[in-house]
Amino acid sequence: MAADVARAMAAEHGVCIRPVALRRIDTETCRTEVVPVACGSTREDVCGPCAVKARTLRMAQCREGWHLDEEPDLSPREPTDEEKKIVGARADLVVAYRAARDRGDDETAEELAEQVDDLDEQLRALGVRGRLAPLDPPERAPRKRSTRRRQDAPNLPRRPVEDRTVGQTFGAGRYRPSTFVTWTLGSYGRVREDGTPVDPASYDYRRAARDAVHFAALLDRLWQNTRRCVGWEVQYFGTVEPQRRGAPHFHAAVRGSISRADLRAITEATYHQVWWPAHDQAVYTADNPPRWDAVRRVFTDPDTGTALPSWDDACDAVTEPAHVVRFGEQVHVKGILGGTEDAGRHIGYLTKYLTKSVSHAAGLSAAAKGEEQDEQARRVSDRQRAHARRLHAELAQTPCSPRCAVWLLYGVTPKGAGARTTPGVCRGKAHRAETLGLGGRRVLVSRKWSGKTLDDHRADRTAFVRQLLADVGITPTTRTTTGDPAVRWEPTRPNDPDVPGRPVLLLAAIAERQRWRAEYTAAQLAASGDLPCSATDGAAA
Repeated sequence: MAADVARAMAAEHGVCIRPVALRRIDTETCRTEVVPVACGSTREDVCGPCAVKARTLRMAQCREGWHLDEEPDLSPREPTDEEKKIVGARADLVVAYRAARDRGDDETAEELAEQVDDLDEQLRALGVRGRLAPLDPPERAPRKRSTRRRQDAPNLPRRPVEDRTVGQTFGAGRYRPSTFVTWTLGSYGRVREDGTPVDPASYDYRRAARDAVHFAALLDRLWQNTRRCVGWEVQYFGTVEPQRRGAPHFHAAVRGSISRADLRAITEATYHQVWWPAHDQAVYTADNPPRWDAVRRVFTDPDTGTALPSWDDACDAVTEPAHVVRFGEQVHVKGILGGTEDAGRHIGYLTKYLTKSVSHAAGLSAAAKGEEQDEQARRVSDRQRAHARRLHAELAQTPCSPRCAVWLLYGVTPKGAGARTTPGVCRGKAHRAETLGLGGRRVLVSRKWSGKTLDDHRADRTAFVRQLLADVGITPTTRTTTGDPAVRWEPTRPNDPDVPGRPVLLLAAIAERQRWRAEYTAAQLAASGDLPCSATDGAAA
C-alpha cells in the first residue's frame, strides 16, 4: 500500500511517521501553508523516529550536567516588557474576579477565570516559571502531620547544607569523580528468573501495587535525606525502570562522589508514610456502587442514602499511615570519571528503555504492532501474562491520588468528585496495564543539573546547526522553529479542505528532511574546506 511505503520511507529518513498538520503563516510574506510537524512521542511502538530523537536529547542532557567542574548559571534573566504587561493585566483580572465572587456573579467570574488561564498559558510559553497567585484562597489551612521519625527507622546525621552542587576533587585536584547508583524496592516473595512469583498465592501483590504508586514520593524523600546527610545540594539525573517482576527501581547519575556507606545508611533510613484513609477492605462493589445525589450534590450510600464523608473529613480521622514505602537492601554504587568510556556506557544504560512502555520494558507484554510484537509475544510466557494480569488487577483497586474515583468503593468521596465521576473508574496512568503503577514521569532531573530545561537543550541543538549554516553563508530554505517571530502557527481541523492526507504529509516531511540534510552536509564540507560555498548562492544545492 502507498501509505505503508511512505511510512517506511519516513522511518528510514528519521522522519515522524505520525505527523500533525499545522498551518504555518509567514507574517512577512503573508504566505500560508499546511506543514507536517513531528508528534513528539517518546514511545517507539507509537513513533520510532520521534522516540529516538527524544532519547538522544535525554542522553545529551545527562552528559552535559553529570561531570560539571563549575556551578551552572541559574541567574534569572530580566523580565521583558511583554511579560510585565501580561502580569499587570493578570493582576487586574484577579481583582475583578474576586469582586465578582463577592457579589455572587458566578457567570462573570467564570469568564474572568478563563481569561486568567489564557494569560497563564502565555506566560508559560514565554518561559516564566514558578507559582502564580491562585484565584481563590485555600478553603482550609493545610493539614500538618508530625515530623517525628518512626521508631523502626535509624536516625541520620544532619549537616548544614552548603550552597554548591559540584563534587569534591581528589588526587591533588586531578580527579572529580561522580556516582552511578541503583535503588531497588524490597521483596514481595520469591520469584523465578523470568520475574514471576514461585508461589503466586503468597506473593504480596497489594504491597507491590502500593509501593509502585507511591514510588515517586519515596524518591523525593530520598533526595531530601541525601542532601541533609552529605551537606551539599546533590544533583541527579535519574530514570525509573521496571524489573522483571514488574516492580520499579531507580537508576541515577549523581554529580559528585558519595561514599557507599553513606548511601546505604541513607537508603536504610529513608521511608515515606502515606497519610490517607484506610483502603484495605472495599465497602462497595462495582455492581452496587455509591450513588450521586443531584439535590445535595454528594455521593450517598445506595441502601441508606447517607452522604459519604469528604476527603478532608476522612483524612482528619486518620491516626496512623495507611502505608509505608521503603527501599530494599540492594543498593548498587559505582564511581564514574567524566569523559571516559565507562561514563558513556552508563549514560546509554540510563536511557536504554525510555522508548518502551513500562510493561514492555519489564518483558511482561508485547509491543503494540509490527514484527517486534510477534517476537516479543513468543517470549512472554503464560506465567508472565498471569503475573501481569494479577498485578494490574491489584492496581485497578488501589487509589492513585486524592482525586481517584476508586476511593468511592472504599466509602470516601475523592476531591473534585461530581455527577460525571464513575465510582471505581479512574483514568489515571497508574491504573493502566502498560504502566504497572508508575503514573508519573520516567525521567527525573534535579533543578540545578545543567541550568537548562529540556527545551533549552533542544534550542541549543537547533542554534548550533543554524550557526554552522550561517558561518558558511547558507540560508535555510524554510523556517520551521516555533520561536521564529516571523512565523505564526495555527491548528488545523479534520474537515479543512486544504489539509492533505497523511501520505502527502509524510512525503513532504521526507523532502524537507532531505533538503535539511543536504544543507547541513554542504555546511560541514564548506567548514572543513573540502567544498567551496559562496554566500551569494543563498542556499545549498
